[in-house]
Amino acid sequence: MSMPAQAIPDPSAQSTVAPTAEVAAELIGRTPRQIAWARFKRNRTGIVCACIVIFYFLIAAFAPLISKLYGKDPYTTYGLNEPGLLNPEGLPIKPNGGISGEFWLGVEPGLGRDVFTLLIYGIRTTLVVSLSVAVLVIAFGVGIGLAQGYLGGWFDYIVGRITDLMLAFPSQLFMIAFTPVFAAALVKPGQTEPTWVRVIVLILVQFVLGWMAVSRLIRSLALSLRERDFIDAARLSGASPRRIIRRELLPNVWSTVLVQFTLWLPTFVGVEAGLSYLGVGIVLPTPDWGLLFQDAAPYYQTDLTYMMVPGISLTVFVLAFNLLGDAVRDALDPRTIR
Repeated sequence: MSMPAQAIPDPSAQSTVAPTAEVAAELIGRTPRQIAWARFKRNRTGIVCACIVIFYFLIAAFAPLISKLYGKDPYTTYGLNEPGLLNPEGLPIKPNGGISGEFWLGVEPGLGRDVFTLLIYGIRTTLVVSLSVAVLVIAFGVGIGLAQGYLGGWFDYIVGRITDLMLAFPSQLFMIAFTPVFAAALVKPGQTEPTWVRVIVLILVQFVLGWMAVSRLIRSLALSLRERDFIDAARLSGASPRRIIRRELLPNVWSTVLVQFTLWLPTFVGVEAGLSYLGVGIVLPTPDWGLLFQDAAPYYQTDLTYMMVPGISLTVFVLAFNLLGDAVRDALDPRTIR
């Protein structure tokens, strides 16, 4: 009686076994956004800087709540109202600028306002102005640049000459010269200038003198993209220029736009603080990062702590945002290998 033959396993049959769930998950393709996020998460410096930047924005957003919980505001002159805080020369009596459990970052020389609330409200004012300018500059610059690059012709020529003219202006000098002039033009003679007028003027002046660089960069990208096959296919399908710019060109430059935003925002923070320091930006009694430098400058020898508070905070923010911009650029650059 013959024994039944045993089935010999076929090696080719084993190769057709369905992969496990983990292998299948690894085989699924990832979108460019997922790839960029995975790269960014591996950048520890970028993660730390992102946390620092978010912390600053949270302070700016919740400054009134923080001030309420803290129990003080940036307008009350505590040093003049409460004895024992300032000496006859107007300097804090306690060491390190009057830092104590009651005044976490000390008191302001002269008027004796609380430095901690001045700082958080100053961060709020500066970030509101700078963020508004950055959004306007990026949005307008991207829109004009895409239109120039795709449409070309007379539109590109006219806008290009306007851009050349605007770039010829010394922007910093014009900001210093025209900001108070425009602010005064919006207020009737004899009336007190409201804070919102100065804020709007600061935003508009920086926007008008700051959109050209972004526009030129995006225009160069659009010039190279409009020759691609997918743009020709969109034209042949009957898509309008507006639809091509919005649906075809814009998604292909969003990574550059994001990187430009991370690079321009700290620049506008420095510009806004500098204008306020020079006396042509935000004016008293509104707290501002630049005004803290202006107020602290006369006391740099007698109360160095008051100068260090805005100096260190501004340096940390600008450095963190610049490093964050580098991390975002590395994550979005397809040529980056990590």
